[in-house]
Amino acid sequence: MAHEQQPARSMEARVGRDKQRYGSNGERLVAGVVALSADRSKVMLIQSSSRKGWVLPKGGWETDEATQEEAACREAWEEAGIECKIEADLGHIEEKRSESQLIKTSCAPKALYHFYEVRVKEEKASWPEAHKRTRQWMGYTRARDHLRNRPELLEALERSSINRSS
Repeated sequence: MAHEQQPARSMEARVGRDKQRYGSNGERLVAGVVALSADRSKVMLIQSSSRKGWVLPKGGWETDEATQEEAACREAWEEAGIECKIEADLGHIEEKRSESQLIKTSCAPKALYHFYEVRVKEEKASWPEAHKRTRQWMGYTRARDHLRNRPELLEALERSSINRSS
């Protein structure tokens, strides 16, 4: 059996939106992951970049990435320091925040999210955004509580195969 070769990961997080992809209605195309533990009892959340809560790893799909899967795995690496394998496509989720919430929080256009359920192959001790984000494994109930103000992220969690009894 051939050994699966992993591309070398950069220790530099991408910044800016000069390579950002947009949909036909001007929406920002975002790829993200729902990273579950091997027994599916926990999900990995990361601190938001503003450190005002917990979110799922996600970010813009860029023009030099062939697929949203590639973008999702890059974001998982940059933001959470994980190497992962896509297990399921959780589909598209439209932005749920209002225009006023978007203006207040990010000055960004509405987004169209595409989430993937992933299995974590490895957690690295050092990663590009380790200086500004922490990661934490959480059971379903706790994660749901943390994501309650981000309905698009909560919907991704709900679409996953996480064990809901935790």
